[in-house]
Order: sequence, then structure tokens, then C-alpha cells
Amino acid sequence: MTGSLVLLNLAGAVALLLWATRMVRTGVERAYGDLLRHRLRRILRNPVSAVFAGAGLAVALQSATATSLLIGSFAGAGIISGTAGLITVLGADVGSAMVVKLLSFDLALLAPMCLVAGTAMFLTTAARKWRQIGRILIGVGLLILSLQMIGHASEPLRDSRLLPVVVGYLAGDPVTAFIIAAVVTWLFHSSVAAVLLVAALAARGLVPAELGVVLVLGANLGGCAIAAVLSRASPPASRTVPIGNLILRGTGSVVVLAGIVLLDPPIHLLGETVPAQLIHAHILFNAALALAGIPIAGPIHALATRLVGAATPEAPNIAVAELSALNEKALDKPAQALANATREVVRVCETIEVMLKRVMELYVHADAEGIRSLATLDDRVDRSHAAIKLYLARMTVHPLSEDEALRCQELIGACVKLEQVGDIVVRNMLVHVQKKLDRGLEFTEEGWRELAEFHASVAANARLAFNVLVSRDAETARQLVLEKDRLRDMEKSSSQNHFARLRDGTVRSLETSSIHLDTIRDLKQINSLLASIAYPVLEDQGLLRESRLRAG
Repeated sequence: MTGSLVLLNLAGAVALLLWATRMVRTGVERAYGDLLRHRLRRILRNPVSAVFAGAGLAVALQSATATSLLIGSFAGAGIISGTAGLITVLGADVGSAMVVKLLSFDLALLAPMCLVAGTAMFLTTAARKWRQIGRILIGVGLLILSLQMIGHASEPLRDSRLLPVVVGYLAGDPVTAFIIAAVVTWLFHSSVAAVLLVAALAARGLVPAELGVVLVLGANLGGCAIAAVLSRASPPASRTVPIGNLILRGTGSVVVLAGIVLLDPPIHLLGETVPAQLIHAHILFNAALALAGIPIAGPIHALATRLVGAATPEAPNIAVAELSALNEKALDKPAQALANATREVVRVCETIEVMLKRVMELYVHADAEGIRSLATLDDRVDRSHAAIKLYLARMTVHPLSEDEALRCQELIGACVKLEQVGDIVVRNMLVHVQKKLDRGLEFTEEGWRELAEFHASVAANARLAFNVLVSRDAETARQLVLEKDRLRDMEKSSSQNHFARLRDGTVRSLETSSIHLDTIRDLKQINSLLASIAYPVLEDQGLLRESRLRAG
């Protein structure tokens, strides 16, 4: 086999590895993302639990980078302190290293089992959660398959005459090897993929242990740089955690590299085989960094804060008018005017999504400023709602085709529903938040889990509704209406569980009973309003009867 074919097969295997990792992460985020976020806020205040929580989240998401960005957003929103966020990300790096260890085992039989089970789940059910579990299993199966492909693709390299020359040069120049590994990891956007590739090449006898450890250290540097660069457009407060992790992990990798070059440690003690030695070195490095990082996380975060502040000067305190896509000059061009109105409605959708997220955060950590901020967002929705209706009304003065007239009515209807969702959040749910805050009430663990799961489903359905509004995809619209039925079943189950706790005399259930039931009712009403956005699409496709969705 020629060198170009070897590289092509190897690139294809690595591409499948990256895609499979992304599939697993997407499935976990869609099925359990909001629930994970709510749980994390409670346990990240203790350094030890933060490390374990970060490790668990990295294993679930198959990515320390995704964990770093998520925790950084928590710190930016003031939900957790930056120091706690940095400790959590250190734990995520340990979890990412454990993922590499798990995938190093012989999982050949697991690949077809995951693919069969995942495909069956994804194709035979309309329930969103089960479809996402199917997606996760397919991703795991493809991930294992990609590792097998990397092994087969790298087999011909054993007979290469060029590779020993390259390996020999890098072994004699650890600094260059370290930098190349960091750059490759950045290109992969995955330290898991980079370390697994090095381990796979080492298993074929292509990379010696000493060089492999240097490459693993470079992968650690590249891995922590990914989140720091990806967060560059985020608010300064959200960037401090990824940058603090870059400072700590990057410094640690450089220090250990210097130690390896100067001291020549006995790497063979880390395992019987070279791949095991590399993977154990990866785990040992991140575990040691987490232990060493806990006591110095505060100063490191303070340094990151100063660096972000220096790179991002404070903006002058001036009022900025809200930009609008409603171009008055396009009113005589219906197609262009409808596109402008759609853009503006999408902005309203984004505001509603933020409101839905923040209101549940206030249930956990309420404060007067957060409540005022959420009410301000509702004012923005009201202004946009009025402007969009006026814009579309003025557009109808000009001749419209039948499709344009229907789209105009569809946008107006969606805008009205979004405005009603905002009112429910502010006039109903914020009242529950204030009541909970004033009385110092706390939900039971079971009760909060039910609320968080219900809210996670509504938030996921909101994203479906917003997609339907833009794409008008019939299958997505159908899925949204089916989710409405599932939410009805969830409401019944939650009410039954709640009343069972009341019968048992659980004190916290008695204290929070009205808040719990009213919140479920409000979320169900919000879901119904969002689901109704799909009706015009289903009606246009002939998939909607007078009283219910047609079978299909």
C-alpha cells in the first residue's frame, strides 16, 4: 500500500473517531444537558465534589473542552465562583484521561452490539429521550470501530522506511515533538482523539515510550488551548476558567517535559506495554495536576481574571439602541420583508430561550438583580412583538401571493405565542421564585429532579419549535406535537409522585406544594404554546386533523 493510501485511511479513521465523539456528546447534551446543569450547580461548591463532578461530566460528554466551556459559562453567569469552576475543569481533565483508559480495552464485541441497539432505538421510537440514547449508543459503537480502523490503517507503517527517520528525529528533539503534538491536538479539537492515536501507533511499535510521553504532554497542552481559544468571543467573566486551565495545565505540561528531558524517569514502571505506559502517564499527569491545583486554584483564577481584564478593556457606559432587522425600505418587496420579519422573530426566540434558562437558575439561586434582569428581557420581547406586528401589517398593504400571506399570518401567530410565553415566565414563574426566596423554601431532591426533567424537556421542545419556525420541516413539526403528548404523561406522573410525598408527610413537599404544582402547570402551558407553532406546517402538509395529529 502506498504512503498516500495509508495516510488517507488513517485520516478517515481519525475523522470517524472525531465524529463518533461528537455524536456521543450531542446525544448526552440533548437527553440530559439541562438536568446535568441543574445538578451541577448544587455540588460545585465543594472542591472535592467539584473534581468528581467535572470528571463525571467529561466522561458523559466525552470531552473536557465541552466541560470547560460549560463551566466557564456558569462562572460568567455568577452561578458558581471562578475558583470552583477551575477546580471542576481540572477534574474534567482527569475524566477525559479515564475515557482514554476505558477505550484502550478490547471492546471489539461491544461495537456491533452498540450499533444494533442504538440504531433500533433511534429508528423505532419517536420519544426524544430514547432517540438520543440511541444516538449515544451509535456514537459509542462508531468510536470503538474507529479505534479498530486506526490500528488497521497504521499497520503498513511498520514497513515504512521514512517513519523511523521521522520518529528518530522527534525522539532526539522533544521540544519539537511536544509542539507538533499540541498543534495536532488543536487541529483534532480533541485531546482524547490525539492520545488514542499516539497509543494506537505505540501499540504497533511505531512510537517508543519516551517519545510517546512527550507527545501525550503536548496533547495536554493542545487540549487545554482549545477551550481558551473557542471562548475568545465570550464575555470576560466566562473566559477566566478556560484561560486559568490553560495557565495551570500548560505550565504543568512544560514543567513535566523539562523533568523528563533532564531526569530521564523510569517510564517502564507505569505499565507492561508501551500503550499502557502512555495512557497511565496521561492519567497520572492529570490526577497530579488536579491535586496540586486545588490549593492554588484561587491565585491562578485571579491571574486569569487580570489577563482577561487587560485584554478586554471595559466598554464605556453608553446606551446602545437595539438593532432591528425590520427594514422599512423592504416593505414593498414581500419576500425580502418576510425574511426580515423572520430574522426578527428568531431574535425573539433567542430571548425566550434565555428567559426559560434563567428562570430555572433563579429557582436555585435567586436574587433581586436576577429577577429584575429577567423582567427586562420580557420588556424587550414585548417591544419586538409590537414592532413585528406593525411591520407585517404595513407589509400587507402591498399585493401578496397566497404563500406570502400564509407566511405572514404564521409569523404573527408565532410572535403572539412567544409574547405569551414571556408573560408566563415573568408574571407566573417569577412570582414563584420570589415566593420561594421570601419564605426560604427548598424543594425535596425528588421534587426538584422532576421539575428539572420537566423543564429540560420543555427547553428541548422550545428549540424544536424555533427550528420549525425557520425550516418549516414537517418531520420536526410532527415530533414537536408528539412531545406534547409525552409532556402530558410526565405531568400526570409528577403530580402523582408529588401527592405521594404529601401523603407521606414530607415537610419540604408540604411547604413547596403550591410552587411545585404551579411551576409544572406553567411549564406545560409554555410547551403547549410552543407546540402550536408546528400546527401551520402540519396543516399545510395535510398532517393535521381537526382534533389531533394524523397517524403516519
